[in-house]
Amino acid sequence: MGAALAISTYAAYIGGYVHYGDWLKVRMYSRTVAVIGGFLVLASGAGELYRRKPRSRSLQSTGQVFLGIYLICVAYSLQHSKEDRLAYLNHLPGGELMIQLFFVLYGVLALAFLSGYYVTLAAQILAVLLPPVMLLVDGNVAYWHNARRVEFWNQMKLLGESVGIFGAAVILATDG
Repeated sequence: MGAALAISTYAAYIGGYVHYGDWLKVRMYSRTVAVIGGFLVLASGAGELYRRKPRSRSLQSTGQVFLGIYLICVAYSLQHSKEDRLAYLNHLPGGELMIQLFFVLYGVLALAFLSGYYVTLAAQILAVLLPPVMLLVDGNVAYWHNARRVEFWNQMKLLGESVGIFGAAVILATDG
């Protein structure tokens, strides 16, 4: 499933038939990478209470790395994408201080996923952090569609991928 997702994403976005800004490409590619990471975490056997096969730590750690790459991209976007900065500024309380807090938080969570240390804690924090961001930032379709010219279907796909990333975070957060 992950390979098919990667190939279809490559064909759709790189094939030259669609023209997106760099900020939107980062949003789309990073979420696709994170969803593939979520599939790898799921395939590893994480979250299964009654495993029939031994757990695959290599699949889980590869999936965690993919989630870490996604978090690095989100942190990067908060610092370098005017569109993402404005989305957070306009839809989350706290202003510039909140953006810097999210930047640091995403960076620390990325380090946890990439290093393999404190993954459960990082996933628990991410599982709490993602729903309000999905609701207030990604879920504001009017902002993305009207103000930033993101197609409705594309924003729905991004929102759906965010739900998948949340699912991967919940699996890692509750994995004993």
